[in-house]
Amino acid sequence: MSRAVFPVSEITLSVLEAARSNLFSAVVGDAMDNLGLNAPFLSPRIMPIDDQMMVVGWAMPVTEVDVEPSAPDSVPFGLMFQALDDLKPGEVYIAGGASPTYALWGGLMSTRAKHLGAAGAVLDGFSRDTSEIRSLSFPTFSYGGYAQDQARRGAVVDYRSPVALGDTTVSPGDIVFGDLDGVCIVPRDAAVDVLNAAFEKVAAEDFVRKHIIAGGASADAFKKYGVM
Repeated sequence: MSRAVFPVSEITLSVLEAARSNLFSAVVGDAMDNLGLNAPFLSPRIMPIDDQMMVVGWAMPVTEVDVEPSAPDSVPFGLMFQALDDLKPGEVYIAGGASPTYALWGGLMSTRAKHLGAAGAVLDGFSRDTSEIRSLSFPTFSYGGYAQDQARRGAVVDYRSPVALGDTTVSPGDIVFGDLDGVCIVPRDAAVDVLNAAFEKVAAEDFVRKHIIAGGASADAFKKYGVM
């Protein structure tokens, strides 16, 4: 695999595809740490619903709240349909704010998002229709499968505004990078520096790997390349 991808000067769809093909969450997190950014990984409960899934894209934050089904002015799903239909190519529907008592994402939402060219969905809660989403190969990260519907229990109240997922605030345009080892959020203002550093680090790791496979000592490799 070629690692001669950097330097990155701006974040485009082709750059995101190169990142998806060449990088992984651990090296992105390491790059952020090395730049003094304290890599903000989301909760380890948020995992891909299929081990092979990977998500890389621009954050489209969505705020969902719990609702009382008996509320006379409640609108089923709130602004969910507007948020879903507003997804752009390369964006990630990333939702937080609700209690983990129902599913925030499902198969029909995945079908619509994939048609719009979205990069994936990341939920601070559950998803459902797992088999359907897997058959679509649409990158979906959640606490796992739980069929309880959100229609009478939750509503989207805002989108394209910052949303808190645990201790991490995700803003529109941040880079979402997730795989089997977790989901990392790269602030949009630092994305160029972080991706360049990540591409450089993964290239250095290739040299270290070759050094170790050839029988070299790990201490010598770290001294020479500064990575491990």
